[in-house]
Amino acid sequence: MDQNLLAVIVGIVEGLTEFLPVSSTGHMIIVGHMLGFEGPLADVFDVFVQLGAILSVIFIYKERFARFFTKDGWDVNKGLSVWHVAAGIVPVMAVAFFLYKYIKAYLFSPFTVAIGLFLGGVLLMYAEHRTKGREAELVDDVDKISIKQAIWVGIYQFLSLWPGFSRSGSTIAGGLLVGLTRNAAANYTFLIAVPLMFVACIYDLLKNLGSLSAGDLQVLAIGFVVSFVVAYASVLWFLKFLHKYDLTSFAVYRILLAGFTYWYFYL
Repeated sequence: MDQNLLAVIVGIVEGLTEFLPVSSTGHMIIVGHMLGFEGPLADVFDVFVQLGAILSVIFIYKERFARFFTKDGWDVNKGLSVWHVAAGIVPVMAVAFFLYKYIKAYLFSPFTVAIGLFLGGVLLMYAEHRTKGREAELVDDVDKISIKQAIWVGIYQFLSLWPGFSRSGSTIAGGLLVGLTRNAAANYTFLIAVPLMFVACIYDLLKNLGSLSAGDLQVLAIGFVVSFVVAYASVLWFLKFLHKYDLTSFAVYRILLAGFTYWYFYL
């Protein structure tokens, strides 16, 4: 397959799935195996398309991120602060640092992704079941999230270290289980994703940058731009979706995809 077309396909997949509770890593592994897109270039390409998705969220929440660089942005009594963000990402960053080699070596396969997709779908269903009928009790504004809730969402994010579980899926489900509405949990999830993903991407990029050649730059640029545009539209659509619907449809999709993945690769 032409590499430019491949860049468009993978960029679309990344942009669509990075911030939805369906696991972008899982989709990238599945698509990569199906298209035979593996090896050093694929590793670097995955990082570049993730950076495109990250940039889209920075654009959407630009006022919020700008506030983090002001005095109010550090005050826990004046809405969501840098400390709330740190509470949600520092624990998982520390654990991921020590488990990085193990995860890359043993968990990046269609089989492990299928397991993560299935269990993540069950978690979403459970979170929806636990909060049904008590929506009025939930925190409906990201600026009202407590440090304790932020820490608990960060703990649920440990699940996302298993490819296929989904970072946004685990944190949004975790947010529901600790007393947040879907929208508050989603907004918090997207905001903490930026520093977390940025650090992870730069770490991956530095490890794989030596395998790049000048001829790869066009492919990387195409994937970056496509991912940015698609992720931008995907996040805005998802936030509107959550005003009307719950997460059950995503849970069902995940479980069906888990079954398809196992069938395609192992039966």
